[in-house]
Amino acid sequence: MAERFVVRTPGRGFIDITRQVAAAVSTAGAVSGVANVFVRHTSCSLLISENADPSVRHDLEQWMGRLVPDGDPVFSHDMEGPDDMPAHIRSVLTGVSLTVPVLDGRLLLGTWQGIYLWEHRHQGHRRELVVSCVPGL
Repeated sequence: MAERFVVRTPGRGFIDITRQVAAAVSTAGAVSGVANVFVRHTSCSLLISENADPSVRHDLEQWMGRLVPDGDPVFSHDMEGPDDMPAHIRSVLTGVSLTVPVLDGRLLLGTWQGIYLWEHRHQGHRRELVVSCVPGL
């Protein structure tokens, strides 16, 4: 069972997609098992992170900016601007899929966990996601 949805991003930063993923799990009728969340792009990523204090996401963005700065002269791939190659590297480092356990039709996230799409480009994009539910044995 799989469900698709689209997220329109405003540009670099985090978008909480926990509700959309939970809705996809519900629509798929998953009762127990796992939900795999996959984003079909190479310049954004997915992560599970702290959902109570926005400074956590701010600090992640600041740290990633130091690790993979825009416009670094070491990059030759800059067809779409100075954030092009850094966005691809950030995506590789953080990943494009997540697996979350499902029980009683609900995501088994911790109290302070949320699922986020992390847009790595400065310009907004239309991002397609797929949630695949695999029933438990």
